[in-house]
Amino acid sequence: MSLKAETWPALPITSWAPTFATLHMLTQIVGKTRLALAPMVNHWWQVTLYVTPRGLTTSSMPYGKRTAAVDFDFINHSVVIRISTGASRAIPLVSRSVREFYVEYLNVLKALDIGAKIRGVPVEIVTAIPFAEDTEHHTYDAEWANRWWRVMVQIDRVLKAFRGRFEGKASPVHFFWGSFDIAATRFSGRGAPEFSGVVPNCPDYVMKEAYSRECSSCGFWPGGNGQDAAFYSYAYPEPDGYKNYKISSESAYYDETLREFVLPYETMRTSSSPDDTLLTFLQTTYEAAADCANWDRAALDWTANR
Repeated sequence: MSLKAETWPALPITSWAPTFATLHMLTQIVGKTRLALAPMVNHWWQVTLYVTPRGLTTSSMPYGKRTAAVDFDFINHSVVIRISTGASRAIPLVSRSVREFYVEYLNVLKALDIGAKIRGVPVEIVTAIPFAEDTEHHTYDAEWANRWWRVMVQIDRVLKAFRGRFEGKASPVHFFWGSFDIAATRFSGRGAPEFSGVVPNCPDYVMKEAYSRECSSCGFWPGGNGQDAAFYSYAYPEPDGYKNYKISSESAYYDETLREFVLPYETMRTSSSPDDTLLTFLQTTYEAAADCANWDRAALDWTANR
């Protein structure tokens, strides 16, 4: 039975958890290709993927005098590798082990003479099975993969509108394959204390660079570990008064464990105006970070009269 096509479709994690877990590994494999080829950018922005009208893309990556791009296509359900000479190869997205996909993917890179040295172990997860040994993750339900991507298309659209309200340093709207979330981050222009948290199977220097500047970050995570999809917003470092700030979003709340504001996806999508509900959450949680930390909002916030 086909899943209903709608602007903000339901995305209960219990319905697609095995596909989600497999896709997480596949996006990490492709993301590590960008990590291997793209020049360093602050906060690791060079490693992220971007939403497209068909799926996700690495965008153009340099290697030698050529460029390459790897695209997930969640309409035709394939991973397509293209290079600037005109050559391309496609790998079908079907139910098979991560190990099988990984072997074929490396063979395609080799055939196209793309010399990306990929570290073959996933990051930011507790149990990191090397890709070459991963037969545990092997499910790909095309309809649910397509549904998740359609949700991402809508979120990408709204996050870009939100990003346009800020004139200071801001990240692109991008997909982090390590944590499997789409995010957008604003910066005050000030430094931040050295990050001291622990992220599973992720080197300390990665997170120290990621959080080297004071920021307010928001995004969407599709769920996992029994939790359903949700939007999040947090400040680093978290300023005094932040968690008690009165945000203008009745369905959102501050999670003491996660140390971030949370808006359940299901609540947002079933509201009378999902776009407005989401934008209100994004705007007022940013205001919580900026006001509590005394950001120079007169200089940083965009106004039509400027």
